[in-house]
Amino acid sequence: MRRMLLFASLVLAVVAAPARSQPQVEDTTFVPKVARPAFTGRQPVVMIDEAHRNQFTMKGSYRAFASLLSQDGLRVIPGVEAFSPRLLQTCQVLVVADAIGSPEPRAASARMSAFRIPECDAVRDWVKGGGSLLLIADHAPSASAMDSLAVRFGVDFGKGKTLDIRRVDPETGNMGCILFTRALGLLGDHPITRGRDKSERINRVVTFTGQSLMGPRGSTGLLVLSPSAWDLPSTPDARRVATPEARRRADTTTVLTTAGAVTAVGRFQGLAFGFGKGRVVVLGEASMFGSQFVFGAEARQRRMDRLRIGLNRPELDDNQQFALNVVRWLARALN
Repeated sequence: MRRMLLFASLVLAVVAAPARSQPQVEDTTFVPKVARPAFTGRQPVVMIDEAHRNQFTMKGSYRAFASLLSQDGLRVIPGVEAFSPRLLQTCQVLVVADAIGSPEPRAASARMSAFRIPECDAVRDWVKGGGSLLLIADHAPSASAMDSLAVRFGVDFGKGKTLDIRRVDPETGNMGCILFTRALGLLGDHPITRGRDKSERINRVVTFTGQSLMGPRGSTGLLVLSPSAWDLPSTPDARRVATPEARRRADTTTVLTTAGAVTAVGRFQGLAFGFGKGRVVVLGEASMFGSQFVFGAEARQRRMDRLRIGLNRPELDDNQQFALNVVRWLARALN
């Protein structure tokens, strides 16, 4: 019974305070390395958007990601203007991560669309004509703010926080930090998960408290949510997580459903698909491509002074390979 109560308490902790709400700082000591660069001749341009109040930019939380792509032979540049046909002609791959609708992430206005209608249309038409888009949106407010762009590609954002009560990242112990493994069938079959050869095959990926996704017909799920995955609405009401009866019973399912959670089975945290002549990858979590330290209660619970979140986790080299494979497929080094 004590173990069950602890289990329910962990669920409640995830509901009330996901991993990414803890104090975080960028790990500036981490330097990614690429053993076999894919782009040794041509040098496709990857533009990382930072014109829409993005929470992840190439000089900020995606510093390591940008460095990783540069080492792979890509030319990485910041996108500092609104999306337009003229701007998009200057790159082959566009990365848009965690844009929000206002400068203050906690304000209600942060959930408003981060993009104007002409911007969304410009990106859609550019991809249809042969461009490649990496769209990364965490749970609200980013998911709400980026929905106007996602719907142009037939992608449904869950918008709430996704957790898995069984497939938990062992280091953080947080049910919002989901472990996707090939052994359990949670990695889809796609050139991104296969890589160029066996040494680049993806076997395990961890995400760090994101949202769920559903793609258009013909899309491939890269990160497949398991039957033990749940979507918790990202609303103030979700913080009133359980009745006293549910707490006493320590029934995880009761706790979650009382909190308004719905099953996330059949949904994903990563998708890939073709769109016209172009390619699209959509991810429901951004920190997996970052490089951060998390401090606070969650680290103390693990009897550690800090936790690593993202590419800097030494035992998660597949997260780095996954990042490379995603952009290689978008830049057409993988087919």
